[in-house]
Amino acid sequence: MHAILTNLPADRDVYLALDSRLPLPKEKLKIAHMRQVTTSIFERLKAEKWLADSVESGDLVLCFGNLPPLFKLRGHVMVFVQNRYLVDSVKLKGFSLKTKIRLWVERLWLSSKIVNVDEFIVQTPSMKKLLDQRIKNKKQINLLPFADIMESYDRSSSLFDQSKEKEFDFIYVASGESHKNHRALIEAWCALANEGLFPSLKLTLDQSVFAELIAWINEKTRAFNLKVENVGILPLNKVGQIYNKAGALIYPSNFESFGLPLIEARQAGLPVLAPELDYVRDVIDPEQTFDSNSPISIARAVKRFLKIEEQALPLQDAKGFLKHLLENTK
Repeated sequence: MHAILTNLPADRDVYLALDSRLPLPKEKLKIAHMRQVTTSIFERLKAEKWLADSVESGDLVLCFGNLPPLFKLRGHVMVFVQNRYLVDSVKLKGFSLKTKIRLWVERLWLSSKIVNVDEFIVQTPSMKKLLDQRIKNKKQINLLPFADIMESYDRSSSLFDQSKEKEFDFIYVASGESHKNHRALIEAWCALANEGLFPSLKLTLDQSVFAELIAWINEKTRAFNLKVENVGILPLNKVGQIYNKAGALIYPSNFESFGLPLIEARQAGLPVLAPELDYVRDVIDPEQTFDSNSPISIARAVKRFLKIEEQALPLQDAKGFLKHLLENTK
């Protein structure tokens, strides 16, 4: 959203209604009309009414909050959908009751107010397919992926600078919702520790929001002597800096609408370890893949990346098998 705000056209009349929690760019916005909306239901309804009263025929309305306008507008309405929970039939396990209620309401809002939308915008083929399955009244769905910076992005790359010394082995840039799968990742690190392997890992979890998860990670870190550190939520200007210090991105999330860190890692020249899932292949070809629901699979992918050989299965022929049984039953 920061990139959108700082690139608004100067030759157009632009009106903005922004969530009051959204940090504004330091650069002065080249617009004359802006209102900030607090999170209360009453203020949201006021903003929706203001939108309905203000939009004229010929206006273009861009909705970046996943949801259609509450009222039918006279202009052309485009809705940017990036919250996969609203279009995928995934369970809301791990969320608080308040968050579950909000997502249920937003799912209902999206499905019931599709009539107020002229076009949808999504960023990956997977999201396009999900949204197409979700909406009953067929609407145009535009696949328009974008990022703040386009340079240096490629699906795959073999140009990793292996000679450059890194401060740590892996980084996982993600918040702590259950689908981000931190617990499976840490269990994989515990499995590696049981084999005498201790790769270093940095996480970017907000202490104030995910205190329970962080406490669990800290407990595992102490019990298995893991080299895991949470550096906290990072401002945009520091994300690139920490990528430059990492050996690789590991990304065990079970699903994403876009998976921006995958692209950011490519732009930073990082190898990527990620699940063999559609949302990953939408944007990159990772160096190693794994089953995101299996800590053992994640651990094996890490070992392959670090060029640590997996021990071969000690196969025997039938004669050796019977000999072993007989010798051990005497």
